[in-house]
Amino acid sequence: MMRGRDGSQKKHFVPLCFVVLFLVFLVLYYGSFFSPRGQHTNSAFDYGSKISKSIGWSSEDTGEVGKLEEPIVTLEDGEDIVISKSFPVCDDRHSEIIPCLDRNYIYQSRLKLDLSLMEHYERHCPQPERRFNCLIPPPPGYKVPIKWPRSRDEVWQANIPHTHLAHEKSDQNWMVVKGDKIVFPGGGTHFHYGADKYITHLANMLNFKDNILNNEGRLRTVLDVGCGVASFGGYLLSSDIIAMSLAPNDVHQNQIQFALERGIPAYLGVLGTKRLPYPSRSFDFAHCSRCRIDWVQRDGILLLELDRVLRAGGYFAYSSPEAYAQDEEDLRIWKQMSALVSRMCWKIAAKKNQTVVWVKPLTNDCYMNREPGTQPPLCRSDDDPDAVWGVPMEACITPYSEQNQRDGGSGLVPWPSRLTTPPPRLSDFGISRDMFEKDMEIWRQRVETYWGLLGEKIQPNTLRNVMDMKANMGSFAAALKDEQVWVMNVVPEDGPNTLKIIYDRGLIGSVHDWCEAYSTYPRTYDLLHAWTVFSDIEKKGCSPEDLLIEIDRILRPTGFMIVRDKRPAIEFIKRYLTAFHWESVAATEAEPSSDSEEGEIVLVIQKQLWLLDENAKDEAA
Repeated sequence: MMRGRDGSQKKHFVPLCFVVLFLVFLVLYYGSFFSPRGQHTNSAFDYGSKISKSIGWSSEDTGEVGKLEEPIVTLEDGEDIVISKSFPVCDDRHSEIIPCLDRNYIYQSRLKLDLSLMEHYERHCPQPERRFNCLIPPPPGYKVPIKWPRSRDEVWQANIPHTHLAHEKSDQNWMVVKGDKIVFPGGGTHFHYGADKYITHLANMLNFKDNILNNEGRLRTVLDVGCGVASFGGYLLSSDIIAMSLAPNDVHQNQIQFALERGIPAYLGVLGTKRLPYPSRSFDFAHCSRCRIDWVQRDGILLLELDRVLRAGGYFAYSSPEAYAQDEEDLRIWKQMSALVSRMCWKIAAKKNQTVVWVKPLTNDCYMNREPGTQPPLCRSDDDPDAVWGVPMEACITPYSEQNQRDGGSGLVPWPSRLTTPPPRLSDFGISRDMFEKDMEIWRQRVETYWGLLGEKIQPNTLRNVMDMKANMGSFAAALKDEQVWVMNVVPEDGPNTLKIIYDRGLIGSVHDWCEAYSTYPRTYDLLHAWTVFSDIEKKGCSPEDLLIEIDRILRPTGFMIVRDKRPAIEFIKRYLTAFHWESVAATEAEPSSDSEEGEIVLVIQKQLWLLDENAKDEAA
């Protein structure tokens, strides 16, 4: 699925003068796309005239990436701009492609990876010439997803036509095939009788009031490592707890795809050699239910990464047969793990049967009182615990900030007040309380405008999975608090790492570089919000066409994109609406302003549902 077009393109007769004009135009066009200095390299458009080549997706590949029904570019009468009329359709074998987590690409590129360190499950993005420039087709019979909250318990089988997990985990109640649906009884490897009962059990172990795990709002953000199909995270939502369900694209394929299809927050990731894309002290609670992770390997580096993202006083619930088994090897592992967490200053908060819950210290006092030379060491003073994009893990303990030490903990108020109360880490960015509150009000008004533009296109349950592609402080997500949605707040890897403010507000998100594909399956988000994202990547010299292709990949059919950007960016996107089967819902000028917002336009787009199977019917749940 590399750059290039269907071989049938050679059949088109193009006069020599047109070719010359076309090439001259491309040079001028890309030299001044959004601004006179802008340059766009490595885009789908750049490679659009090449003959398709095979990169060996399988032994049966022919080199064709899809059917080309119209010329890719034509000159419109009376205009001197090139307008893309259509893109080829990718081979339906690639309907679930995740470009930077594609094992076929890894195999074919002969990357030298250490499988024992899980490097093959980390991000490895294709080179520009090997990126795809075709539209990802839905699987045959695809239907508009079932709406939340029903989707927590059932999805259309046609949308994720994979049943191997239902058979492999049949004794654990992960999922069951029933007719044209897959249903989720709420079971898991360690909680056959339901995640709800297991969650109550954890709260009871910790003596939380009324056996509710949110502990009166003190426990809000959870990291579920090795989450399966994310039933644990799905059932936490009713307790006002939001979990980042994390799992790799491993032998248990599609578990994250199932989670997102259900409307449960999830992300494709692995504890391997690189830091997770979350700042330090992001989560109140971490969870691992028989996740088959060797926590004591490499001087405990994986457990120390978990320690980095846990807040002061945060919990780690570990459910594993190794904890209390009588097998000699299991007891040896348990002894090593117990010794490791003790040196890390963790204490046992509760233990029962095969579950133990540890708690982190509230301050640095324990670290300072350890014997000299105790392993693992504290991280270097010049180590930035919030730098995460492509940063290797280190086997060291991340000490708390002066603010944590002074407050004797995170200093955060309980949820839901946490959402609107200025968090202590605002001072890291020189942001005042007034600036924070003004930002909240601005985005409240903007979201109100957005919903007015969407109008009758959305009902109370139309949207569920939302992504803010440039989240800043998370005020867009905060303005959606009363909607039945969750928001993946994305912070650019090269800007201020405001993601720690977002987590301090009780929201979730990740760091990302939009010059690359996001770590998610196709068709996993109902709404994307892009505030100056296109202008930003143009400044970086990345391809806005590639970004459009990526947006189309992750957006669900009938889903929406709200673009808030400069006029040139908006005009550029409009040229591609037909090519992507997108429909313009509304376009309006943003609110007047004398600052950098001046000249911004709001464009609302809806992705149409199209199917390779002409006989398939789109059915709404």
